[in-house]
Amino acid sequence: MKSWIAAIVLGLSFGVVHAADLCESQAAEKKLAGAAKNSFVKKCRADAGVAGGNACEDRAKEKKLAGAAKNSFMKKCQADAGQGAPGQTACEAGAKEKKLAGAAKNSFMKKCLADAAAG
Repeated sequence: MKSWIAAIVLGLSFGVVHAADLCESQAAEKKLAGAAKNSFVKKCRADAGVAGGNACEDRAKEKKLAGAAKNSFMKKCQADAGQGAPGQTACEAGAKEKKLAGAAKNSFMKKCLADAAAG
């Protein structure tokens, strides 16, 4: 019974990964870049039933992550998938350079991300 469930889960996860790869390859064929590529891939994945944020969320649930471990995993997963907020990498680098932590980092990140989204 467990092997059947594992086979089904594996098959479904392969379909999700395959659809995501297919969307990326279609964007490359169309020679899309930047915001146009991101928009196309996001719509393609939505049409294929692959929700970008949900894929990371589902993987975190499978691993039974919670708290700081889940936050760290989600941040890395979304960055790997190119789903972070616009300018997030630059803002993270700025916060790290300034050696910010806690509330100071949160405040800096909030302002930095708002500025990145506005500009």
